[in-house]
Amino acid sequence: MPRYAAAIFDLDGTLIGTERLLIDTCIQTLASFGYIVSRDFVTSMVGVSEAEGFERICTHIGVRLDPVEFGATWSRANQAAYAQGIPLMPGVDTLLADLKSRSIPHAVATNSSTAGALRKLGLAGIGGVFDHVVGFDAVTTPKPAPDVFLAAAALLGVDPSDCIAFEDSDPGVIAALAAGMTVVHVPDMATPRQNGAQFLADTILNGARLAGLMT
Repeated sequence: MPRYAAAIFDLDGTLIGTERLLIDTCIQTLASFGYIVSRDFVTSMVGVSEAEGFERICTHIGVRLDPVEFGATWSRANQAAYAQGIPLMPGVDTLLADLKSRSIPHAVATNSSTAGALRKLGLAGIGGVFDHVVGFDAVTTPKPAPDVFLAAAALLGVDPSDCIAFEDSDPGVIAALAAGMTVVHVPDMATPRQNGAQFLADTILNGARLAGLMT
């Protein structure tokens, strides 16, 4: 059975059920600006950075939105949605309890901002559970670059090749693989593609078992 020095997790759609909320609020925000977009289009941006997502939106609607105004409006919609409660993805509480019981270090590596990630973790009831939380703003380049995963491994003091990473999106899987980690892909909203992940699972617990992280 493989042994891992640490486990590193994506946040949205992997640990917490925010992807659906983010898709809904993006559609609603664009509608408030007068632009109707499909759910399929917004879903296609799952896992990309905020900056890249904004560029894709502007290209798609054919208009250059004001990034500050759009970002602030979407953020307000997100905060209102989060205030209703952020659910954990199935099996997350069980896996985190198992890692804690075996003293396996674990961190978050996300394309959310670090402050935003910490806020969402708190609202989901798992604030303070992770040894480190690394957002896109803590590194040079967001996913699909490996920077957030490499930074998380460095903070944990472990070699990336000894880490197992959990991701729900193709950009995240690509990033974790580029960091040299063993990757478990647990798709949420986006249909998985052939992205090279070593393990593909329907839930995070099944993925952990397939990869030999837990029995």
